[in-house]
Amino acid sequence: MTKNGILCETEGKRVSLDPKKTDSMGVNFVSHAHSDHLPSKNGGTILASIETSEIANLRGFKMENHVQNIVDFSLIDSGHILGAKSLLFDDIFYTGDICTRDRGFLKGGIIPKCKTLITECTFGLPEFVFPKLDVIQKQVNELISELYGKGIPVILLGYQLGKAQTITQLFGHWGPLYFHDSVKQMNALHQKLGISLNDGIGHTEAEKNGLLKNKPWVMIAPLMSEKNQFLKDMKSKYGAVTIGFSGWAQSPRFAFGRRSDYSIIMSDHCDFNELVDLVIRSEAEQVYTIHGFVEEFAAHLRTLGISAQPLRENSLDDFT
Repeated sequence: MTKNGILCETEGKRVSLDPKKTDSMGVNFVSHAHSDHLPSKNGGTILASIETSEIANLRGFKMENHVQNIVDFSLIDSGHILGAKSLLFDDIFYTGDICTRDRGFLKGGIIPKCKTLITECTFGLPEFVFPKLDVIQKQVNELISELYGKGIPVILLGYQLGKAQTITQLFGHWGPLYFHDSVKQMNALHQKLGISLNDGIGHTEAEKNGLLKNKPWVMIAPLMSEKNQFLKDMKSKYGAVTIGFSGWAQSPRFAFGRRSDYSIIMSDHCDFNELVDLVIRSEAEQVYTIHGFVEEFAAHLRTLGISAQPLRENSLDDFT
């Protein structure tokens, strides 16, 4: 583990996993297009899915020397967002961000057998156990129905890339349906890449034409603070109520997961039990934990008789 991220040197290969800066000397694997996983500049070969490349381009990073396939490297669906991949090479499996639950058009990530597992553990504490999707759908549909019955418009909040598209697929049957312009743009790219999502009008056009005065309606927007001027305007002008979607809403210790009028537990990551199951299914001889509760999750795995340790900067120079 280096300041630039995870560097694997094994069997003559030099592989950087989600590096902050790409390595001109080796293979650079980019697991998906969330900004915290995109490199800051090009250099060397970038291995990523075509969807990740397209979404990264929309977000302002054009991948040069991009390839989808390299001999002896297997890109495996991680189920996190569209195009998100895990990587298997030389009996090392790197999860990237992963979710093994099916969610709308996103199918759960696939877990291969491996000797060495490098796994994220964003929600690597026992308190994080997420509800099933049908429970979430029932809860939210009932809430929207109640608010609609009072003539109250509803804004559904989720990350612009990933959760907003899942929310669109799960709750896009409500109408009139509007989108924050940034979500509409991201949805359009998903549609171009073959994902079926209901269409709607962007918020700028809707406001310009006075459509939001006709209540109730549903709008899908990026997750943001209630102090954001956009939400302040939507609330003051139209009396909108917000429903936010986040895995962090599970815990009372993380207030940023409950910044909306109503908070719904929904995540694009594995919960604690799914992470444990992932590790067991991999049959890995050695597990390294990254991103999240690395110490706690590794310690829990050791109680199960699994060799596990956190992967921190300078904790390991290389491994096989």
